[in-house]
Amino acid sequence: MGKKVAVIGAGASGLPAIKACLDEGLDPTCFERSDDIGGLWRFKKDPEESRASIYNSVIINTSKEMMCYSDYPIPEDYPNYMHNSKVLEYFYQYMNHFQLKKYIKFKTSVCSVKKRPDFATTGQWDVTTEHNGKQETHVFDAILVCVGHHTSPNLPLHSFPGIEKFKGHYFHSRDYKAPEEFKNKRVIVVGIGNTGVDLAVELCGVAKQVYLSTRRGAWLLNRVFDNGFPLDIVLFSRFYGLFQDAFPSLVNTFLENKVNSRVNHDNFGLKPQHRMLSQHPTISDDLPNRIISGKVLIKTNIKRFEETDVVFEDGTVEKDIDVVIFATGYKFFFSFFDDSVIKVEKNQAPLYKMMFLPHLEKPTVAFIGYVQPLGAIMPISEIQARWATKVFTGATTLIGALVNTADSQQLSKHSAIHQLQRHTIQVDYMEYMDELAELLGVKPNVLSLFLTDPKLAWNVYFGPCTPYQYRLSGPGKWVKARSAILNQWDRVMKPMRTRYVEQTSQFSPLYVFMGILVLLTAIFFY
Repeated sequence: MGKKVAVIGAGASGLPAIKACLDEGLDPTCFERSDDIGGLWRFKKDPEESRASIYNSVIINTSKEMMCYSDYPIPEDYPNYMHNSKVLEYFYQYMNHFQLKKYIKFKTSVCSVKKRPDFATTGQWDVTTEHNGKQETHVFDAILVCVGHHTSPNLPLHSFPGIEKFKGHYFHSRDYKAPEEFKNKRVIVVGIGNTGVDLAVELCGVAKQVYLSTRRGAWLLNRVFDNGFPLDIVLFSRFYGLFQDAFPSLVNTFLENKVNSRVNHDNFGLKPQHRMLSQHPTISDDLPNRIISGKVLIKTNIKRFEETDVVFEDGTVEKDIDVVIFATGYKFFFSFFDDSVIKVEKNQAPLYKMMFLPHLEKPTVAFIGYVQPLGAIMPISEIQARWATKVFTGATTLIGALVNTADSQQLSKHSAIHQLQRHTIQVDYMEYMDELAELLGVKPNVLSLFLTDPKLAWNVYFGPCTPYQYRLSGPGKWVKARSAILNQWDRVMKPMRTRYVEQTSQFSPLYVFMGILVLLTAIFFY
């Protein structure tokens, strides 16, 4: 085997990192502090220290065709939006198919990662681990950090005066597991991100009353989009991406009008000050139904706590509150590195392309999955690992970019306009994937495809930008990528067609217009 690589974490980012190492002839050892794979997506009733934790009912917000690894489709009969148990099943299948388990050391914590004395020459690291109370130090040529950014709860109690005298129960959403214990309680959920909204919707089925407190509001998107298709399957295409880049204000207006036609955000007290695409939207199919039925009441930010009451910034008071749940996000840091290697400030780290440290003499450590994408993170982690391992082997270089610290601030290109803590690592799925794909040499050449394989080109350009597109050519080419793209709609429809009905025509004048446009474009360039 080649160079020795330490992979820290065996979750959604760690598994493809192990495989990427093997694909490049590297020798990976994965250290997983718990007793199984899955990370965030392995539900446990009791939260574990320094490990992500989810509630029992979590359903993923990205559809299966958009979130799968690029050379291993999710089974066609799996639902488009999977329960967390199905996500974990897929990880097991992926691990077993590529025989990754033998490279994972379970119940092994990483205590420290330090540069060796000759790091400037070798780029090597001393990695100290602990297993069953015994510590060992190993030498590695490179490090892939894959522990995720949902491990340390952000509980900003200093922002809520009077919380110390509040007699009710309060805690971070990380500790929430199921709704039964909140029966007939008066509950406030703080935060209108995906978790906060999910909890408010679930709790209102048993609670006496649920209040959802938000500082800035949010745009709500439904998982189920036009014609019943998954949201990301419809919106994440190169065709739509072209319009978004060329006419961002117009696309914002279109999407805002579309969501307002279903739920007027002014009337429901949801409308934020930012535009739709300026921040991560909130995904919820059910919140408007709970608001209109009075089961969830939208409130402004909390001004202060009293012993049993809560005062809001608009002057209203809700009395006899039993429980407050803070769905206020997470902080990330790396306890096994000292500050001279990486220092996270205000939930940001100076990472080139959100991955590499620009000040290191040797680019032998990469951070995988430290993004909050407008889309699925699994394919992003995978393509990050594919590029990082190419850098480790010397098959590709960073072309001197790392010496330019200013160039490392790629956050500005991808991050949200409003730099809230939960948005500091936000990226756009397609834009970021394409950027790394170009560096890796696997970005599809759409114009060339239109001239050589029009059927495939049509699906690549007008269809969803599924991860298989990054296996069509170049390093890591997968022979089944073309068929996976051409058959992706079949896999979308398969789990929904559980009752046979006669299919009606899907003809649309829009398709004819797009076809003519593509044909004219191809003829022009030809």
